[in-house]
Amino acid sequence: MLPRAMGLAVLLAAALVSAAEAQAPFPSRPIRMLVTIPPGGAPDISARLLAHYLQEAHGWSVVIENRPGANGNIAMVEVAKAPADGHTLILAADSAITINPHVYGKIGIDTLKDLIPIASVATNQFTLSVNPQVPVNTFQEFIAYARDTKPPLPYASGGNGSQHQLSMEMLKQRAGIDLLHVPFRGAAPATQSTVAGETKVLFSGSASAPLIASGQLRVLAASGKQRSKRYPDLPTVGEFYPGFAVDIWLGVFAPASTPEPIVSTLRGEIHKLLARSDFAERLNVSGSLEPLILSPAEFSALIREDHDKYGRIVRDLAIKAD
Repeated sequence: MLPRAMGLAVLLAAALVSAAEAQAPFPSRPIRMLVTIPPGGAPDISARLLAHYLQEAHGWSVVIENRPGANGNIAMVEVAKAPADGHTLILAADSAITINPHVYGKIGIDTLKDLIPIASVATNQFTLSVNPQVPVNTFQEFIAYARDTKPPLPYASGGNGSQHQLSMEMLKQRAGIDLLHVPFRGAAPATQSTVAGETKVLFSGSASAPLIASGQLRVLAASGKQRSKRYPDLPTVGEFYPGFAVDIWLGVFAPASTPEPIVSTLRGEIHKLLARSDFAERLNVSGSLEPLILSPAEFSALIREDHDKYGRIVRDLAIKAD
């Protein structure tokens, strides 16, 4: 009877440990939030705001780690393979989740299976901007100028296979123009290259707003389905090429097997912050970022829809990362 009693005692002790772990407060240590770009772009801005407000509201320590490389693949793989305890997260743009799987041969994970969506965070759209030395003032003038310029104008992007590249390649196809792709490790250095005149044009997000305001970039068009709230007089590319639309979203993800109570806690706290007017105001200071609050079902559906849509576009344009 003694061995049986000892076995039962071991099982009981294990059950008590599991129950204690399940009831342990979260978080129990600092949370690492990886960002797939260098400091300055929309994902970095959003992540740092979340970290600030979570610390202010709950005393949570959220450490932001910028991990550019392979257009976000390196950071995604690290998070997917981290312990699934909610203490390692990634704030990623839609391109990392929905475009990278189609433009890279192998990224080491399945973004739809190995990462679980915690919460959508923000939405934005690109603006098409040129260095002021480019002798155009409107979108139509740019298309005509690009069509006639030889050698082709160089355009900057946030990396091979990035949404910046995909957007410009879509425009090239629709407008029948040729441009030379110059990839960078993130939107911020791509934008600075265009300001310096090393590259001449780019699609960029919220980080370029101060440069547009100061005249260091000249904005020509917006990429979204609707006109930009920040630039209501600016036409969309779709007004000239119907069906062209690129709207961006950002979201927080965790390893796929993260327990549901932790996922729900993180989602609930992030949604509370997104609903605060002061958070929205600070988010929008950087440009045209707006909070995006979606239910789990809505966010999952958006991810799947974009994954399928961009898969078709990548195949049609034959885009592959170098």
